[in-house]
Amino acid sequence: MAFILHYFEIILAIALVTGGYFWGSHAERKHYASIESRELDLADIIVISSKYPPDNAHVINAMMGNVVIASDPFKRFVAWLIGIFGGNMSVYESLLDRARREALLRLKANAKEQGANMLVNVKFETANINYGTRNKSSAMMEVLAYGTAVNYVPPPTPSNTPT
Repeated sequence: MAFILHYFEIILAIALVTGGYFWGSHAERKHYASIESRELDLADIIVISSKYPPDNAHVINAMMGNVVIASDPFKRFVAWLIGIFGGNMSVYESLLDRARREALLRLKANAKEQGANMLVNVKFETANINYGTRNKSSAMMEVLAYGTAVNYVPPPTPSNTPT
């Protein structure tokens, strides 16, 4: 009986890791699809890292967008293995990419609600959020995107100026 119970524990562990992989992959694909759709919707908001707005720009307000995203169980398991043997934590790169893009989308949406068509001096702040004891932790990260929302009116081109 102990022999069967031992194999049951192994099979259960493999099933949980496999289920975590498929559930996490599905959730990540779904989130990326949502991000790509909203990026197309907000593509008209120009984002620049310059400290100063261009001429012909009316400053509206400082804006921010933030998000907290948690890793899925499979990525935590793989990161745990990498932590034991050493190496690049590449399993968290897509998590950081999604968090940055989501924070920027929220920033753009906030700016659009205020009537802005450009964001100036856009910066990102990233914070890892781990809770639990040293041996048990859950990897989450917060990304804050912030910048100045402006309404930019391009100068008239020579072909549009009255003579």
